[in-house]
Amino acid sequence: MSVTESAVLDALRSVQDPDLHRDIVTLGFVKEVKIDGSAVSFSVELTTPACPVKEVLQQQCEDAVAALEGVEKVDVTMTARVRDRVAEAQDLIPGVKQAIAIASGKGGVGKSTVAINMAIALAQTGAKVGLLDADIYGPSIPLMMGCSDARPFTQDGKIVPIEKHGIHMMSLGFLLEEGQAVLWRGPMVAGTVKQLLADVAWGELDYLLVDLPPGTGDAPMSLAQLVPLSGVVIVTTPHNVAANIAGKSAALFRRLNSPIIGVVENMAKFICPGCGSESRIFKGMSGEQLASTLGVPYLGSVPMDPYISESSDEGEPSLVKFPDRPQGEAFRSIAKILASQASILAIGKSDLATKSAETGLFQPVQ
Repeated sequence: MSVTESAVLDALRSVQDPDLHRDIVTLGFVKEVKIDGSAVSFSVELTTPACPVKEVLQQQCEDAVAALEGVEKVDVTMTARVRDRVAEAQDLIPGVKQAIAIASGKGGVGKSTVAINMAIALAQTGAKVGLLDADIYGPSIPLMMGCSDARPFTQDGKIVPIEKHGIHMMSLGFLLEEGQAVLWRGPMVAGTVKQLLADVAWGELDYLLVDLPPGTGDAPMSLAQLVPLSGVVIVTTPHNVAANIAGKSAALFRRLNSPIIGVVENMAKFICPGCGSESRIFKGMSGEQLASTLGVPYLGSVPMDPYISESSDEGEPSLVKFPDRPQGEAFRSIAKILASQASILAIGKSDLATKSAETGLFQPVQ
């Protein structure tokens, strides 16, 4: 009995994406089905190269097709294409598929550290990643990435981002003299955020992570109003004060129609660098509790590891300098869950826009 393409597709309908809760054929993930006698090959195009269940899905595909009568060999190629934001007509960053803000509300929670290491973790999966330091008053990414002396140049009227560790970066810190303070009021802050988006040659990116300043002031509001965000990640620490202010930050973005992707808890359990034992230093509301209170996904926690601050002070992200320590695994896990949740939101928005267009309720912004 000869194998047919329809039989292969029918078999693959048994494989479901655990996040999107639909089979991979209906989702349009299955591409290029080829049949050569008893050998079947095809590719599966996931929504992110950072998919946390890529190997599981690949094995399920192989098993489903191998069970067909007449099939002796199955070759599955796993690929990825990050889905686009539902952008406006005049998009400031048209080549960016996903724009994700990293916010906290309160300063001192390690938001920039989380943003940097998540960006690197995403890039290590093969994604094209950009990092925008939107902390106008206290830009820290140039120092933490070890390139504070770098100065960008312009090409074709656009600022070319600084590149390091596979990340395309831009920060006001690259444009200021050392020690220079920023003394700007609201309108100037909003204008600068717009310039860092529109006047930079970001190119084609899968993800642009935007490290926001603490608080709920001009920079976060401007970003949410200027760019259709894929979503916002809230960073907190196990302190009741941090959780309370983080909740206010989440409320701001919700009022601005920017979805909350999830919560990351930083400085969770302390890991002794000598013996490796763990202990919970801070006893306030955990990230998991905050996520439950907000009704959003919990993306994970990062341990309180002295090596993280050491590497940041030396200008080398901890995921690069100490990739095998527990914090490295934490950042990689969080990045995968973040990418997965961003895909869920992107596909959900796309479906909503399509349905609205079909019913005549959706009007593109002019």
